[in-house]
Amino acid sequence: MKIGAHVGASGGVDKAIDRAEAMGAETIQIFSGAPQAWRRKQYRPEEVEAYKARAVETGIGPAFLHGVYLVNLATDNPDNLAKSLDALVHDMNVCHLLELKGVIFHLGSHRGAGYDQVFPQVVESVRSVVGATPDDTWLILENSAGMGGAIGSNFAELGRIIGEAGSPRVKVCLDTQHAFAAGYDLKTKGGLEAAVSEFDAEVGLDRLVAVHANDSKCPLAGGVDRHENIGEGQIGLDGFQNLMSHTAFRDIPFLIEVPGFDKEGPDRRNVEILKSLREKAGLS
Repeated sequence: MKIGAHVGASGGVDKAIDRAEAMGAETIQIFSGAPQAWRRKQYRPEEVEAYKARAVETGIGPAFLHGVYLVNLATDNPDNLAKSLDALVHDMNVCHLLELKGVIFHLGSHRGAGYDQVFPQVVESVRSVVGATPDDTWLILENSAGMGGAIGSNFAELGRIIGEAGSPRVKVCLDTQHAFAAGYDLKTKGGLEAAVSEFDAEVGLDRLVAVHANDSKCPLAGGVDRHENIGEGQIGLDGFQNLMSHTAFRDIPFLIEVPGFDKEGPDRRNVEILKSLREKAGLS
């Protein structure tokens, strides 16, 4: 189990490796542009080579790319859907270029239309992105907290999309805060066991390729996407100890997306807390 974080890539994508190394991260996630804008970064050959060299030199990986927050595969706006597909295809090609594992992204919201109504469009969109991108990249669906009609707050919704999409390249990233807010009690051993069993039945543990390790400001089943530093939220240190001790997660990279103890984003202290829990779980 590798422990890492979302890190900035400003100043050159290779600088993401430098920032990861400084905080003790062993695996990373980056953006390929501003997360709230459609415009994506174009990488120069020298940037690509510098990144690859630093990744090999430090051994930091696997690496993932997080998609644009504006992506919504359930939108009823054709222009927004086209932009969403273009952004995902671009980012998948970036993954191929930089040798990242794949794009982790939020499926979007049906905005009251209902899951069944938007389901065919979402499936067709997933198929379209996979079909237009290199075979060595994964399209990674992230579970949601359920706020605002967001798709994928329960594992059955994710599993149904994956099943209909019909590609082994469609994977899942489990966000612990989103799952907790959606009603999955990851804090207790019994609740975690039930959640893992449901995930395996509905999605398949073979589809799980990353964990967004975030504590929760939101109470269990509160339905709100609000991250907290590890041990400072409703999941707590005991909850993360349960997660890291469970066999389902032992080979899965953990990536933090937390406010940071200095309110500047993921930091060394959060990474070190997870590393100490990993050691207690006998995984170091």
